[in-house]
Amino acid sequence: NGFSLVRKIVERSGLGFDAPAPFEPGKSLGEALLTPTRLYVKSCLAAIRQTGAVKALAHITGGGFTDNIPRALPKSLGVTVDLSAVDALPVFRWLAQTGDVAVPEMLRTFNCGIGMIAVVTPDKADAVLSVLRDQGERAMRIGDVVPADGGERVSYRGTLDLSL
Repeated sequence: NGFSLVRKIVERSGLGFDAPAPFEPGKSLGEALLTPTRLYVKSCLAAIRQTGAVKALAHITGGGFTDNIPRALPKSLGVTVDLSAVDALPVFRWLAQTGDVAVPEMLRTFNCGIGMIAVVTPDKADAVLSVLRDQGERAMRIGDVVPADGGERVSYRGTLDLSL
């Protein structure tokens, strides 16, 4: 799972969990890596209630994009994720670089900073983004719902920037 990989990367880095986090000033590596999962209930409920446009939500946890997004869609649908629209958080950049983790493995294991995906009607995407941003979320459009082609239900375009 994700934290097993994190432990291997920390070991490879030669840092202890009490060392300063290279990607988060003022915190130890252990504190930064154990930052609790963000809760999206209030902001997602606001988007649902205020826009009526949210068709599904996918919490991106263990299994990353690859496993979690299809769970929120009927089998006839998939998504194309624009990786160039994903602003990976510094912790994920550090993990990828330090652990020499390839992008497909990062996307299969971590959320790379995208904790929740809302599937919305295209004509109301801007309204949903506005509500989420008003709620303090770092929201962005990262892809499109597409017909499933019988193979992978999550496909990617663009490049995920994991450079430090």
